Amino acid sequence: MSEPLVEAKHLNVRRQGGLVLDNVSLTLGERDFITLIGPNGAGKSVLLRHLLKLENPESGSVTHRHGLRIGYLPERFQIDPTLPMPVKRFLALNNKLTHDQIAELAAETDCENLLDKPLVGLSGGELQRVLLARALSNDPHVLMLDEPAQNLDVSGQLRFYELIDALFEKRQLSVLMVSHDLHMVMNSTRQVVCLYHHICCSGAPDSVARDPEFIQMFGNEMAQMMAVYQHSHAHDHTHDHDHTHLHEMKP
Repeated sequence: MSEPLVEAKHLNVRRQGGLVLDNVSLTLGERDFITLIGPNGAGKSVLLRHLLKLENPESGSVTHRHGLRIGYLPERFQIDPTLPMPVKRFLALNNKLTHDQIAELAAETDCENLLDKPLVGLSGGELQRVLLARALSNDPHVLMLDEPAQNLDVSGQLRFYELIDALFEKRQLSVLMVSHDLHMVMNSTRQVVCLYHHICCSGAPDSVARDPEFIQMFGNEMAQMMAVYQHSHAHDHTHDHDHTHLHEMKP
C-alpha cells in the first residue's frame, strides 16, 4: 500500500474549554475523493485547517507525504475594494507562471473571459472559478475545498461541482471537500465522513445514508433522498474505486 498523502491521527482540539475535535483520525490517499459532512459547529472547517497544518492540535498529529503540494479553496475570501487587480495578475501573484500557463488554467476552470476583469465586481460563481484556478496553479496532488459552493445559486452549484469532478478525473488528483450540498455532489464523491466533533460514520454515500447516526442527525428524508439519488446514478460510477469516501451536510 502506498504512503498516504495526508494522515491525521487521534486529533484533539479544544475551543473555549470544549472539545471541537475528539480523537479524530482520517487518511487521504492517492485518487481519494472524500466529502466531509456534519451540522454547523461540528468542527469540519477546524479539521480542514488542521489537515492543512494551519493550526496545531492539543494532541494527535497530522503528517503529509514528503513533497506534497496542496491547492486550497477557503470558505471565505476577502477582496480589498480599493485594489483594482485584474484576474490574470491575481493568478500570477507569487507564481512563476507564463502567459500560456495562465491561459491554460483559465481554460481549465472556465474563466478565460475573466482574465482582464478586476477581482472586485466578479459574481460569486466567477470568483469561485478564479480561486479554483489559483488553487491549481501549483499543480497540486491534493485539492482541499471548504464549502466551495455555499454562496452560489443552484445552477452555479451544479456547474461548480461538475467542474470539480472533471478536474478530479483529468488531473488524477485527490479531493477533500467540506460541503453541505451532498445531494448535488453525490455523483462525484467516493466516500463520506460524517463529523460531529468525532467521526460518527463513514463510507460510501449509500451506506452512510443507512447509518443510524446519520439518520438521527439529518433525518429520514435526507437519508432517503441520498439513497435514491445514489441508486439512480449508479450506472455512472463505472470508474469508481473499491474504496469509499465521505461527505458533509447542514441540516
